[in-house]
Amino acid sequence: MKFFVAQPPSAVISVFRPNHSRGRLCYILMSFEPTELISYKRSRFQTRLPKDRLYTVSHFWLWQREPSLWRVGFTRFATRMLGEIVEHGFEVKPGQPVHVGQTIGWFEGFKARSDLYCMVDGSFINGNSALDGDTTLIDKKPYAEGWLYEARGNPEPKGMMVEGYIEFLNATIDKMTQ
Repeated sequence: MKFFVAQPPSAVISVFRPNHSRGRLCYILMSFEPTELISYKRSRFQTRLPKDRLYTVSHFWLWQREPSLWRVGFTRFATRMLGEIVEHGFEVKPGQPVHVGQTIGWFEGFKARSDLYCMVDGSFINGNSALDGDTTLIDKKPYAEGWLYEARGNPEPKGMMVEGYIEFLNATIDKMTQ
């Protein structure tokens, strides 16, 4: 079986050029799909929440890729509330210092245009370049290929484990349905 990848996929962990590849680069892939999920359903909303993430009251998730390196994205609840996102951009450059709550960019959907806030104290690493070609990944795969950005440093101090986020979601949905 032969595989050829025109561009490096977003989940590359290693690149090499074997002798038999005739000059082509080969990629070792690692899936960013969460391994352990918790099913959640309340009212008319349902999702599967990765257990290996921190969650915020702003409905972001943070996944620690390596010590102090955090990948950040919207939760499924956030994507449902925002509607389809059609455009996004960053106001910070790689390497710039950032802090929790700082506006680092923007996103626009059919429902509204909003600021994008940082969930890490430290330095901005990069935005997800895969979104430049397909913003629907944010909605289709929010916990995998639809991540927003990476930053190095310390996560939002009020971040909670999945069990705490479930309690927060319950309270949020209860308020919405009253």
